[in-house]
Amino acid sequence: MDKRIAGAEAAVSLVKDGSTIMVGGFGLCGIPENLIHALHRSGVKNLTIISNNAGIDGAALGLLLETRQIRKVIGTYVGDNKIFEEQLLRKEIEVDLIPQGTFSERIRAGGAGIGGFYTPTGVGTLIAEGKETRTIDGREFLLEKPLHADFAFVKATMGDIWGNLVYRKTARNFNPMMATAADCTIAEVETLVAPGGIAPDMIHTPGIYVKHIFKGEFYEKRIEKRTYRQTGGTGA
Repeated sequence: MDKRIAGAEAAVSLVKDGSTIMVGGFGLCGIPENLIHALHRSGVKNLTIISNNAGIDGAALGLLLETRQIRKVIGTYVGDNKIFEEQLLRKEIEVDLIPQGTFSERIRAGGAGIGGFYTPTGVGTLIAEGKETRTIDGREFLLEKPLHADFAFVKATMGDIWGNLVYRKTARNFNPMMATAADCTIAEVETLVAPGGIAPDMIHTPGIYVKHIFKGEFYEKRIEKRTYRQTGGTGA
């Protein structure tokens, strides 16, 4: 089945106010840049965003924070985004911060159809408030429930028109598991090929999980923080 869609604008037109969207990426690595920019231009609001972090000031999901299109963030890290920090402290945005390993497993559970899992992470902390606990082999565990979304926006280095995806190195991060945990997964790729253009054993996300795919037109690939080698010294 040919799953091509015209582009980011056409893909984002499917999103309605109040939607829940998983957004792949870690920092600025492996983020669906075209989809985020199209979402920003669309003006759709009251969004719940499930993402490891919320970008940085003036870039990535930080753009949606500036225009107050996000109602709630479910993630692991406030990071260096001052707008996110300010909105959190002023209680202008709802934020659910989750330990990163728990976050990953909750998404995986959502894609696998698992009703929940027990983890020792967070026991005895604020994270445990209101959650079911269970003692297993003398150790206390929390019950964590799966995460699911209306949409998943993922970025891959290559895909075919059937929706099979390949990610590059660290850009693989949260993209594969998010692709499995949404009602509608939309993938943007740097290179789009015909069926057979990707060796079967190289596929990271099978096309069965992907509803729409398109070739991104521009990737800025910003670097979050630059570290330079010191000259004349011993350190780097």
